[in-house]
Amino acid sequence: MKKFKTESKRMLDLVINSIYTNREIFLRELLSNASDAIDKLYYKGLTEGLTGLTRDDFYIKIDLDKDNRTLKITDNGIGMTSEELENNLGTIAKSGSFDFKNGNENKDIDIIGQFGVGFYSAFMVAKRVEVLSKAYGNDKAYLWASEGADGYEVTESQKETCGTEITLYLKDDEGEESYKEFVEEYKIKDLVKKYSDYIRYPIKMLVTTYEYDDKEDCCDECHDETCEHEHEHEHKHSEPKEVKKEQVLNSMTPVWRKTKAELKENEYENFYKDEFYDAQNPLKCIYTSAEGAVDYKALLFIPKTIPYNYYSKNYEKGLKLYTAGVMITDKCSDLLPDYFNFVKGIVDSEVTLNISRETVQQNRQLKAIKNSLEKKIKSELLSMQKNERDKYEEFFDNFGLSLKYGIYSSFGMNNDNLVDLIMFKSAKSGKYVTFQEYVDNMSEGQKSIYYATGKTVEACKALPKLEAVLDKGYDVLCLTEDVDEFCVKMLVKYKDFEFKSYETEDVGSDVGAEIDKDVETAVMEVLKDKIVKVKLSQNLKNHPVSLTSEGDLSIEMEKVFAKMPNVNQPMKAKKVLEINANHPVYAKLSELCNSDKEKFNDLVSVLFDQACLISGLEVEDITGLTDKIFNLIV
Repeated sequence: MKKFKTESKRMLDLVINSIYTNREIFLRELLSNASDAIDKLYYKGLTEGLTGLTRDDFYIKIDLDKDNRTLKITDNGIGMTSEELENNLGTIAKSGSFDFKNGNENKDIDIIGQFGVGFYSAFMVAKRVEVLSKAYGNDKAYLWASEGADGYEVTESQKETCGTEITLYLKDDEGEESYKEFVEEYKIKDLVKKYSDYIRYPIKMLVTTYEYDDKEDCCDECHDETCEHEHEHEHKHSEPKEVKKEQVLNSMTPVWRKTKAELKENEYENFYKDEFYDAQNPLKCIYTSAEGAVDYKALLFIPKTIPYNYYSKNYEKGLKLYTAGVMITDKCSDLLPDYFNFVKGIVDSEVTLNISRETVQQNRQLKAIKNSLEKKIKSELLSMQKNERDKYEEFFDNFGLSLKYGIYSSFGMNNDNLVDLIMFKSAKSGKYVTFQEYVDNMSEGQKSIYYATGKTVEACKALPKLEAVLDKGYDVLCLTEDVDEFCVKMLVKYKDFEFKSYETEDVGSDVGAEIDKDVETAVMEVLKDKIVKVKLSQNLKNHPVSLTSEGDLSIEMEKVFAKMPNVNQPMKAKKVLEINANHPVYAKLSELCNSDKEKFNDLVSVLFDQACLISGLEVEDITGLTDKIFNLIV
């Protein structure tokens, strides 16, 4: 028994229990090593002019033995000598693949292994590991065997062809720890599909299928199951038989690496539906690649519909990250900004990985890819907005909220990236308009972009005073979602035009509209701290009353804050009660102010509650409101 050439127990324990977070990764690591071994032999054949070596001759094979609880992985790659077994497997964290890559002038050799620890992930599931290997061009084969940190043995053995066989003797099941699934066909097929589907060599395995024999002969004169003879008995099928057939488990060639000539019709769309479990075609497919500081290929998709958990805490953003045909992570969140979290897809790049190959080592590489993808996604969305407007509006209905949150949550830092993608519906047309489209259609002399808030476009159009703004020829953007006003507050302005609430627009008809001082004082006494001011307005058209606000906090913002959980003292807007100077209700107030204080007080309370309802605020005492209305009627 030989000892490992490092502090074996500590290092092996680190590999098994700390470096890898998921024990099923072992299969990915061993298949990647097998692929590397084949790559080395293939490269050797190219550089040394060896004959008889073609890529089609190479393969990886998996054999499962349920009875003996063993899993075997075989490749016909370059193999290892006794010395290489000692150096590569007897020294933890020494990578033969890394040495091979560094020892060749061609630094672009597509070798996966780098750290020399992936092999030892086998001990997460195996109590004993045997490696039978015969190096290309050698006559002798050798068997490396180990049961863990205590050490290993290397003995001479027999093997007909070059390559390596790794046999894992699975651990015994203990309580909730079960390892028998790793000799189940369905589990191995799933793991190959998940992690190693695009390894460039076929991964073969005997798979169980069920077949029927041909129909039994019904009589001597009939040997054809399609005969039309009349017989007293029916044709019969035999019982299905279990048959083992060798199948290739991986697809080998990723769809994003195919040329246009190789692509089949709708192959991108079918890939999306299979890979991301969506029954519908994506709204948009985006293919992009880059060469330079970081090389990558990416295939991105914008879903047609909102994922069921998209607006929940359980939703995870991220793209699948591949390197050399091996999936590194299913959700690499660092490749997308939060406001593009609806994008699904894959990125294939030779990024530097950490020791477990489960995450990326250098954030600068991810950042470079992220910045490039962000520009590409934005460009494609703008193109869709310009050339496929119906499709873009469908997209915006589903995912526009993410873009708006991107502006709000970054306190305006993402304004330049997102402002041209944002749209709101117009009070004039009821259709979506971009900020640029709004500006292009502004009335002469208009200096601001006006907006109104409400649950719907119709609710916005019904707001008091808005009609007067529209009559002036100004359009008004309808902000119908909670984040909308916060979004435009963060934008501040678009180009040279500030965003302003329609309530702030002076339509020029309030001049001389001054409230009677006695009425003003009496109204303030009734409403007390509910408002900060009461004033007359001639801009309310047919509406008797309206509620506006002063300061940075609007009434709409107050409603949003009120819905937040665990808020003991929600923020309140500074409310202003505006009374229509031309409405009979003001004359009635003036009359009651001096003649009937009780009815005056009731009318003021009713007017305030009605203004709250129009603004979408809750009325504190709905029963009291109805009592006061009946009191005023009689």
